[in-house]
Amino acid sequence: MSKRTDDAPDTPGQLTTSAGNPISDNQNSLSAGPRGPLLMQDYQLVEKLAHQNRERIPERPVHAKGWGAHGTLTITGDISKYTKAKVLQPGAKTPLILRFSTVAGELGAADAERDVRGFAIKFYTEEGNWDLVGNNTPVFFVRDPYKFPDFIHTQKRHPKTNLRSPTAMWDFWSLSPESLHQVTILMSDRGLPTGVRHVNGYGSHTYSLVNAAGVRLWVKFHFKTQQGHRHWTNTEAAEVVGRTRESTQEDLFGAIEQGDFPKWKMQVQIMTDAQAEAWSERTGWNPFDLTKVWPHSDFPVIDIGMLELNRNPDNYFAEIEQVAFAPSNIVPGISFSPDKMLQARVFSYADAHRYRLGTHYEALPVNAPRSAVHHYHKDGAMRFFDNNTKNPDAYYEPNSFDGPKEDKRFAEPPLPLHGDADRYNHRDGNDDFTQPGNLFRLFNAEQKQRLFANIAAAMHGVPDEIRRRQVALFAKCDPAYGVGVAEALKLDPAGGERIKGTSATDNPAENATAN
Repeated sequence: MSKRTDDAPDTPGQLTTSAGNPISDNQNSLSAGPRGPLLMQDYQLVEKLAHQNRERIPERPVHAKGWGAHGTLTITGDISKYTKAKVLQPGAKTPLILRFSTVAGELGAADAERDVRGFAIKFYTEEGNWDLVGNNTPVFFVRDPYKFPDFIHTQKRHPKTNLRSPTAMWDFWSLSPESLHQVTILMSDRGLPTGVRHVNGYGSHTYSLVNAAGVRLWVKFHFKTQQGHRHWTNTEAAEVVGRTRESTQEDLFGAIEQGDFPKWKMQVQIMTDAQAEAWSERTGWNPFDLTKVWPHSDFPVIDIGMLELNRNPDNYFAEIEQVAFAPSNIVPGISFSPDKMLQARVFSYADAHRYRLGTHYEALPVNAPRSAVHHYHKDGAMRFFDNNTKNPDAYYEPNSFDGPKEDKRFAEPPLPLHGDADRYNHRDGNDDFTQPGNLFRLFNAEQKQRLFANIAAAMHGVPDEIRRRQVALFAKCDPAYGVGVAEALKLDPAGGERIKGTSATDNPAENATAN
């Protein structure tokens, strides 16, 4: 039933058009006689057909299939010396919506597929919305956004066959050693979780915190599942998909509906600017590189609160399909960093929503902040809320008509920049092998064997040249890694010299991916 004004008369259960006109017959079209052609004047038929044609909006280019719920974040720890953000102060309790997703899968994809799981949260804070867009992994496949569209093309359908292409995936990965860390996680047990209640969440990027004194520090956000980690093997997942394509939706929705509310412990890692310089000089790693983690032995996690999901959406389309997350949504005390992928996502996410949902996507109920909104954006398609009618003279800034004004109290401290503008080769001198090697060495024998088997299965039909190139990269992470995959692939001995490799410098520091 359509919306109406408060003083509009209403007949309970009365079916109407979208303009509020009562409908007398919703079963039969207007026709010229019982067997005659239809009449153009049947506006009710036209409205129903036209609306059905427009019921689907473009699916997300990535993270198309998702599952989500409402909940709260309760802060129990004290990091007030690091940030002035009210949402992170002791005792703060903030409503939120969390959307999980797969990265490569389309809307109709099966839930139980090997893929990264998105973990995106919108916090409705008293200072505006704070969106934290992450995954169930602390790293990503690429570190330079220039390569992001190329990577996503390899995850989608081949333009000629319209099938997923393992050759494209492994060709790209074998030519992009920075992907090794994420590929290792994806092909490990954690690449195929039984459901999203049993995955960790990570902000993945490096963000910054600003405290009351105006000091900026670097931060990584983690959400550790309190339900434990559970995973399918490839064989188990195939059986699950044979029974249902909606296993994750069934699990998450069912648990919350039964009052079994899933929880995640929220943690942060903190790094000062001086520590960032010293750590980078010591390890050779860039603290703003999305393909790297900060070892817990160097930067211990700090427990700060608990995230709980406790309410299913009333309408999936309105609340989960239309929810729009963008890392450009920040609040005072939380900000950005020189992370190149984050810098690009600050633009690209909001731009994607403007295309997919429309100019005013943030005015949709699920995206609208709980705090007041005052700006000078005007007009545009679907301007369904106030268009500066309350103060029509204040439609520009500055003005003399009491329009909203800037407030210097919310200015951030300056962010120092270093170096000349240039296209720097992000692969020059970059160690992309030690951290995935450390992760590999944390696996037990059974986990390693499953890793080898998963990679071999994912490489089915991939040309040997590409498989050997990828195996050579694995061998640089750890010789046993390369040999194990080569044996699982049954590569012929002629490639032996190309897969032997040399282990990178062993660094037993605890890797965040193991927690």
